[in-house]
Amino acid sequence: MQRRKVGATIAAISTAQGAAGVGMIRISGDSAREIADRVFTSPHGKKIKQAQGYTALYGKVHKPFKEGEICEVLDQAIALVFACPASFTGEDVVELSCHGGLTVMKNVLRAVFAAGAVPAQPGEFTKRAFLNGKLGLTEAEAVMQLISAQGEQAMKMALAVHQGALEKKINAIRTMLITAAAHLSAWADYPEDDIPQLNPEVLKNNLYEANCQIEELLSQFDAGKAIREGVNTVIAGKPNVGKSTLMNLLSGCERSIVTQFAGTTRDVVEETVLLGDVPLCLADTAGIHITNDPVESIGVDKAKNRIKTAELVFAVFDSSRELSDEDKNLIENIQQIPAVAVVNKSDLPAVADLDYIKKKFYHVVSISALSGDGLKQLEQAVADVLQTAQLNPADGILTTERQRDAAQQAKQALKEAIYALESGMTLDAVTVSIEGAVSALLELTGERATEAVVDSVFAQFCVGK
Repeated sequence: MQRRKVGATIAAISTAQGAAGVGMIRISGDSAREIADRVFTSPHGKKIKQAQGYTALYGKVHKPFKEGEICEVLDQAIALVFACPASFTGEDVVELSCHGGLTVMKNVLRAVFAAGAVPAQPGEFTKRAFLNGKLGLTEAEAVMQLISAQGEQAMKMALAVHQGALEKKINAIRTMLITAAAHLSAWADYPEDDIPQLNPEVLKNNLYEANCQIEELLSQFDAGKAIREGVNTVIAGKPNVGKSTLMNLLSGCERSIVTQFAGTTRDVVEETVLLGDVPLCLADTAGIHITNDPVESIGVDKAKNRIKTAELVFAVFDSSRELSDEDKNLIENIQQIPAVAVVNKSDLPAVADLDYIKKKFYHVVSISALSGDGLKQLEQAVADVLQTAQLNPADGILTTERQRDAAQQAKQALKEAIYALESGMTLDAVTVSIEGAVSALLELTGERATEAVVDSVFAQFCVGK
C-alpha cells in the first residue's frame, strides 16, 4: 500500500476519560499550530507557530477569539510542540496539557474544534503515523496491546513488537526469498547471459529455512494469545471438593460462597484473575453430580456446558476422600481438553488414589486452597499447559489474527514452492510460489496491505491514540 500524507487537522482527548491531575488534548495536521494559537495564549505573547519543535509554552486556553466578544478563559495549560516530521504522526503536533477534569477537557476540546480542527477517528493518530512512514503496521498494532496489557509478559511482548522485533524477523525471511526469486528471474529472463543457475540444493535449503522460521512464529501464536487475551478457564469437580475455595484463593477475595454443605454453588460465578503472567477468565461451576433438585440440576447442566467450551479446566479432587464415580466420569469427559488436576485439601490426610489421577493427567498439582499452599506449583503447571513458559517476550511474536493469517498464506506458498522444486517442475513455477510468499509477508508488515485491511486494523483502536 502506498504511504500517503492525509489532510484535515484532527484533535481528540488522548488521556483517560475521568477525573485526573492532568489531561491532554492532541492536535495533529498541517494547521495544528495555527489552530492551537487560536485557543492558547502565553503570558509573553509568544506564538506556538513560532516555537521550535520539542519545546513547551505555559499559558491559558480559551475559546477562539471573536471580534466584539470577551475571550473566555477555560484553564491554564502547557502546550508541547512537535514539528513535522519529527513527531509521532509525522505531522505538526501540539499537545495541550490542562487540569484533568471531565468538564475542563470537554470544554477545551470544543474550543479546539471551534478553532478549525475535526474530531479524530478511532486510532487515527497512529494510522497517520503508519501512513506517513513513521512505523510499520505490526508496530502500530502493538500500540493498543501495550495499552491493554494485563501483565508483565504481555507488556514486554507488545513493547518488543512495537520496537520492531517482529518486523525485523519478517524482513529477514522476506529478503532471503526476494534474493532467491530475483536470481531465478534473472536466470530465466536472460538464459544467454553468463548468469549461473541457482544451485537447487541451496535454493531448497533456503526455502526450508524460511518455512521453518515462519512455522516457529505460528507455533508461538496460541501461547502469546493466552498471555495477551486470557484463557477461558473452568473450575470443575463434584460437590464439596473445594472449587469455590480455589476460586476465592485465585481471585484474592470472596467471590464464591463457601459452606460445608454440598450444592452451595448453583450458578456459574465468573472472575478474571492474573495467575503468574496469564490472565484467566475463571468460571466457578456447580458441583457435577446426579441430583433430583430441579434448581441444582440446572446448575449442573450449566457446568457441563461450560466445560465443553473451556480452553482450560481445573479438575478439582478432594485428596481426603476416595475417588468416586463422579470424579472418574469428570476425568473421562475432559480428556480432549487442556487440563490441570488440582488435588485439593493437601493439609488433610491423603486418601484419594493419586496414582490413578497421575495416569490420567500430565499435570497434577497438590494444593490447599484454604491456606494457599501449592499455588506456585499451579502457576507453573498452567504455564506448562499453555506453553507460555517457553515464550521469550523479547522475541517478535505474531499478535493478531490478521498477522497469523498472512503468515499462514506465506507458509502455504512456500510449501507449494518446495513441492514444485522437489517434483521437478519448471523454475518459473517455483518463482511464482516464492513471489506469493513474499506478497503475503508484505501484507503482514503493511507494505502491501489494502486500504480495507488498514481501516480494519485502526478501527479497533480507542479515540485519541
